[in-house]
Amino acid sequence: MPAKPSPARCLVITGASKGIGLATATRFADAGYRVVNLSRTPTSVAGAIQITVDLSDIASIETAANSLLRAVDGFPILSLVHNAALQSMGGIKEVTSAQLRAMFEVNVIAPSVLNQMLLPTMQAGSSILYIGSTMSHRATRNLTGYIATKHATLGLMRSTCQDLAGSGIHTCCICPGFTETEMLRSFGGEVLKHLASLTTQQRIASTQEIANLVHFAAENPVVNGAALNADLGFIEP
Repeated sequence: MPAKPSPARCLVITGASKGIGLATATRFADAGYRVVNLSRTPTSVAGAIQITVDLSDIASIETAANSLLRAVDGFPILSLVHNAALQSMGGIKEVTSAQLRAMFEVNVIAPSVLNQMLLPTMQAGSSILYIGSTMSHRATRNLTGYIATKHATLGLMRSTCQDLAGSGIHTCCICPGFTETEMLRSFGGEVLKHLASLTTQQRIASTQEIANLVHFAAENPVVNGAALNADLGFIEP
């Protein structure tokens, strides 16, 4: 019996152990991609390569470089998805410098380091995708650090687009709204019902819907430089 052919494309994703990251890794695996997960907690996606990394520690990322480069060897068409994010509560009066620093390390600096690590191996047809948030465009109370980093994520994507002009590598920022993750479900049914009432579709997005959009963005360079809102249409005040 002939051996099953190896996948032609590879997904490198951060934080694929749960939520949007897990759904995205599953979607790409179903599409025939090799999946490489970078996180402290392993992903449950069958066949995925797990590289244990603390994304808040640049030294940890650099230590994992050889393992990562071996995992993508032979896959010049890569989709790099920056999904992992750190969120700490606190408004402008409460957020500490340590909290801000940690959020920027995970949400902004780690993606930049991984870009520089993998770009030399990426050929035309590859993609660098950022998971932003509706907070990449707007703001709410008591999330100063998270909002600042998600605005920075959008800026990093736009810079990626300009800096890689002519390379054939495309980028975009997917900005989910309220999504039914483990964290959101933990707030209880009444909170979910209220959040659903804030969208024109009167519901919350599923992680699978976001994953489908990420996969679409990976395979469609026409979205290069775009911020794709995935919020079911917020009801404007």
